[in-house]
Amino acid sequence: MIVIAATFQAKPGSEAELEKALRTMIAPVSKEAGAIEYALHRSPTDAGRFFFYEKYKDQAAVDFHSATPYLKALLETAPGLCATAPSVEVYEPLVSIHD
Repeated sequence: MIVIAATFQAKPGSEAELEKALRTMIAPVSKEAGAIEYALHRSPTDAGRFFFYEKYKDQAAVDFHSATPYLKALLETAPGLCATAPSVEVYEPLVSIHD
């Protein structure tokens, strides 16, 4: 399995628009065969800071997700709404309460 942590920081005044753009990802990703979890979060102390927790079956699932037109559209939209470039980090799961 592969876990991805992606954070987005909205430009001041763009918080609602960025949230709307990020929310559009949930429905199409839910149909991806290799997507195990895809959850959007917002910081309780910064209404413009968003975090995706993503979990994929394998590298092929990540590659599929990365090539989708809806992710490409989000990555084209994000620079106009974000104060900084999105941060994307890849992790390998070790242990969980679900194991």
